[in-house]
Amino acid sequence: MTQHSTTSARPGADREAAAAWWRDAVIYQVYPRSFADADGDGMGDLAGIRSRLPYLAELGVDAVWLSPFYASPQADGGYDVADYRAVDPMFGTLLDADAVIRDAHELGLRIIVDVVPNHCSDQHEWFQRALDEGPGSPLRGRFHFRQGKGENGELPPNDWESVFGGPAWTRTPDGEWYLHLFAPEQPDFNWEHPAVADEFRSILRFWLDMGVDGFRVDVAHGLVKAAGLPDVGGRDQVKLLGKDAMPFFDQDGVHEIYRSWRTILEEYDGERIAVAEAWTPTVERTALYVRADELHQAFNFQYLGTHWDAAELRSVIDLSLDAMRPVGAPATWVLSNHDVTRHATRFAHDGAQRTQIREAGDRELGLRRAVAATLLLLALPGSAYLYQGEELGLPDVTDLPDDVRQDPAYFRGAGQDGFRDGCRVPIPWTVGGTSYGFGGGGSWLPQPATWGGLSVEAQTGDPESTLELYRRALSLRREHPSLGAGDGVEWLGAPEGVLAFRRGDFVCTANTTGAVATLSVPAGARPLLSSGAAPTVRGEMAEVPGDATVWWSVAGE
Repeated sequence: MTQHSTTSARPGADREAAAAWWRDAVIYQVYPRSFADADGDGMGDLAGIRSRLPYLAELGVDAVWLSPFYASPQADGGYDVADYRAVDPMFGTLLDADAVIRDAHELGLRIIVDVVPNHCSDQHEWFQRALDEGPGSPLRGRFHFRQGKGENGELPPNDWESVFGGPAWTRTPDGEWYLHLFAPEQPDFNWEHPAVADEFRSILRFWLDMGVDGFRVDVAHGLVKAAGLPDVGGRDQVKLLGKDAMPFFDQDGVHEIYRSWRTILEEYDGERIAVAEAWTPTVERTALYVRADELHQAFNFQYLGTHWDAAELRSVIDLSLDAMRPVGAPATWVLSNHDVTRHATRFAHDGAQRTQIREAGDRELGLRRAVAATLLLLALPGSAYLYQGEELGLPDVTDLPDDVRQDPAYFRGAGQDGFRDGCRVPIPWTVGGTSYGFGGGGSWLPQPATWGGLSVEAQTGDPESTLELYRRALSLRREHPSLGAGDGVEWLGAPEGVLAFRRGDFVCTANTTGAVATLSVPAGARPLLSSGAAPTVRGEMAEVPGDATVWWSVAGE
């Protein structure tokens, strides 16, 4: 098996070989519930992930990001953590986690794990003791407990709303209220309390000592709240999240926390990293999280929310690269994850695009645009994130019965659209079987009857399949020196609706229109890979299919 040059060095190995591997890494997100089920109970687990690591190495990714597998009541898919140093029995044991890390390293893969510092589970020992000890308890200072407003304290302390809908406050039997920016089962930590900072520094070291290569920081923008917890006012809080300044998100105080985390990461060999999930109003604000003494990367949500439109894409690409360049951080590019509708479904719709869509749309159109968008993403400078199953071209499952849904936002009836279950359906591995090879039994969310044809088994070896296109693209990205590295692109002239840029001896053209586009290409340009039909080349002119991206080599010009 070919070892990945950016991931072959392990902690303690040659530091030069390991240096800055993350700057152009392709990182694959695994949602543990839905990746692979080793014990046949219908729920994915760590042993299942371990068994499929060779597939990920063969696919050609550099690192694997694992969504939470910690001890949790699972009120929000494991993002309500009861014990940050324990594995939930539904996923296995700490020995299983250790085995995943060790096997990944042997395959040349790095492992990134989620850390959830904004909130914990209401079953966390600290919160349970705070409830038991009542008002005035020192432990209540580690959370945001407040007296309510109104004559008898019957109203919440302020007007903040939960991201999942409804008030961001829940009243306890003793009359106080506690803050939860997400579900009531997820009380927010008070990061002004020194014990909270101390605890998370210890948690980071625990997993770094286990050998993980980094952390994805959940709600990285939420840890610090504005002094006095002021009201937001009459603004629509949910619609403005990530678009406007809010007193509970993206406060400047978070940066002191991440500077302290950076010093911990640098204590360890092997370039350990942290990636911010930071929803901010602008890419310039996002760039603050990745200054040289803070985190290494931040998700580019402005790019994720962009339409399949050449002018809009170019604008966001330029903004992203321009924002990251002054702080010396790589841009990151992502199209799907466990919180948004898969891009094969988002792009199946014309007009206004949302990150949560309830209709299937035009499946053929969505897939054609999705693979074109992926080739564009992989051609950009910086790091790329892929979400499990997108390499199979999986769409969202938009017709799940209400009685199987588990997204807490769905049951809150407001806030997020509440349809995240559609992108979390377990992925298919085989053509047949009760769960298409996901496990020995069923699956915790039902898989569509058509998914056998989208499975790894069905697509492997088929040169026309989405899976083989991803494999070829990732292989070329690793082999081609102009892909991934760097911090800028050279835009080339192109017809309306078409993007064309050059990076050294490489050119990328993306036609976001539905019609064939005729454009000029550099002399001697040779097609390397196309997401659609092969382009027609006549001298220095080429015809690129509609809704397709083509990679070109101009070596020897």
